[in-house]
Amino acid sequence: MKKPLILIAVVLCLAAAPSAVAADPFEVHPSTFVGKAGDCGTGYPAGSNIVTAAWLEGMGLPDNGGLNSNAVNPEDNPNKKDPHFGLLLSKNGPLQDCSSAGATIKGAAGMTITEFGFDFRNGTHCGGGAPRFNVTATDGPHFVGNCSTGGTVTPAPQDPAAWSRIRFSPAQATPPIAAGAKIKSIEIVFDEGTSADSGPGAGLAVIDNIDISGFLVGKRPPAAN
Repeated sequence: MKKPLILIAVVLCLAAAPSAVAADPFEVHPSTFVGKAGDCGTGYPAGSNIVTAAWLEGMGLPDNGGLNSNAVNPEDNPNKKDPHFGLLLSKNGPLQDCSSAGATIKGAAGMTITEFGFDFRNGTHCGGGAPRFNVTATDGPHFVGNCSTGGTVTPAPQDPAAWSRIRFSPAQATPPIAAGAKIKSIEIVFDEGTSADSGPGAGLAVIDNIDISGFLVGKRPPAAN
């Protein structure tokens, strides 16, 4: 007579257990590119080992979506134990060097994207062409990302004093992404180096909460750096 009671209890426990959390639809994998002679155009020399891309703990905003600081008591951070992953992109040399830091976004192939964006730490570089999204869709290649004039910039909600948020619509791509076009690939590219013509924060960017159609990626994927 005891066995049925045990089975009932097990069934009830299983029914009460939380369901598994769905996997994130996108992953952002850091990468670097160092070109061979001619890869960046006729007559251009080979690139140099001056680029770095990595998700680093302590570099970004809280991964749990919470605040990065306590405005009432700055000494009491509300998310002390959060990893704070952020994506570091660095090009430690001239703009003309055939090399870049960046990342590959996995999971977007076949989708129609409604917006692109990221949060960036104030004082690091966000210029006319980097960091940017290089998008290949069924209507061809596109450039998405002009922090100077091409996107909508607002204070980042997790730390509005120290971080900014930028958003781009498909229509703001160069050329504009056609309505209904399907994604083939998306890359983040950071190739503006330390040359004076690169602008503020030249050579280094820290970004987080990478936005693909409203889904924010703010940490490294499994088994990635």
